[in-house]
Amino acid sequence: MKTLYLMRHAKSDWGAAGLPDHARALNDRGRRDAPFMGQQLLTRDLPPLDLILCSPAVRALTTATLVARELNYDVSKIRIEDTLYESDREAYLRVISSVKSSVEELMLVGHNYTITDVANYLSPVHVPELPTAGVVCLRFNVMSWGNLEKDSAEYAFIDFPKNYDL
Repeated sequence: MKTLYLMRHAKSDWGAAGLPDHARALNDRGRRDAPFMGQQLLTRDLPPLDLILCSPAVRALTTATLVARELNYDVSKIRIEDTLYESDREAYLRVISSVKSSVEELMLVGHNYTITDVANYLSPVHVPELPTAGVVCLRFNVMSWGNLEKDSAEYAFIDFPKNYDL
């Protein structure tokens, strides 16, 4: 059984004029929400992550790092995937399908609308637009990440900060 966590980066800061999109950091809410979502994942008593793949954008990498720390995942093992920045569903699916079969628990931290598109492609249940710092969990009865197909997932859950009184 393979488990995929698709996470949208936390809320970013739009305040720095002239800053390239790639370099935008998290705002205060994002820096609060990312570790909070890591804590919420811990309460679900899930198996430890084997791998975190992340967009190279500052806001995505910061989100992945803050979540990883909460999950006791070694942040030095977060793998940056350039393809996860400004790409489409097919590119995300190629990244996922290239993951070694030994990886059972995979988290991908990326961007909307692609992250929601991937979730809806794989899930037989409609996934609403993933809000910032939102996570959707999908499970697959396959031996290899290369065997994922449209509507092949078992929808496990969706969670995001606005589900809680923060």
